[in-house]
Amino acid sequence: MRRIGMLTMMVATLLLLGTVPSVVDAMAKQKSLKDQLVGTWTVSSWEQVGPGSKRFAVNSKGINVFDADGQFFIMFARSRLLKIASNNLSTPTLEEAKALVAVIAYIPDTPDEAKVLDGGVIAYYGNYTVSEADKTIILHVEASSFPNQVGTEQIRTITSFRADELTYQSTLLSGSKNYVTIKRAVH
Repeated sequence: MRRIGMLTMMVATLLLLGTVPSVVDAMAKQKSLKDQLVGTWTVSSWEQVGPGSKRFAVNSKGINVFDADGQFFIMFARSRLLKIASNNLSTPTLEEAKALVAVIAYIPDTPDEAKVLDGGVIAYYGNYTVSEADKTIILHVEASSFPNQVGTEQIRTITSFRADELTYQSTLLSGSKNYVTIKRAVH
């Protein structure tokens, strides 16, 4: 009788040990969308479909940061931006100062500058919420290098989400759609 009791206990232990990893895996999979989003992400692709200028084009650079307290920071830049010759922001030449203003405020002096700059940098931050049901990230913009964004709410619809890669879609004022793929930054 004692052998049957010990055998039963060993079988039960082995079964339990076999299920513990699956329980842990299942618990990890139950993380909320917001919890999964928290971290630093770098842009791996940026595509605009529809009308309007293609601001960031191929090989754009960027970062998306989402913290656990609901704050975000996003920055995008074209891969090729006009270089500032003096390499000194404290004492730029008049031409460099105009170029810097054009990059930050999107006010180019000439059509050629407009082609080169074309709003090649944007940065903004604020707080965010996540709708699990709609699979959306709602950005509440508090400050931006493009002042028209301040006070707006922007919606990012998640189209694909794996542990280390996220693709979201947003609609621009022009009606075109952006598809941005970000990858989790490795520390």
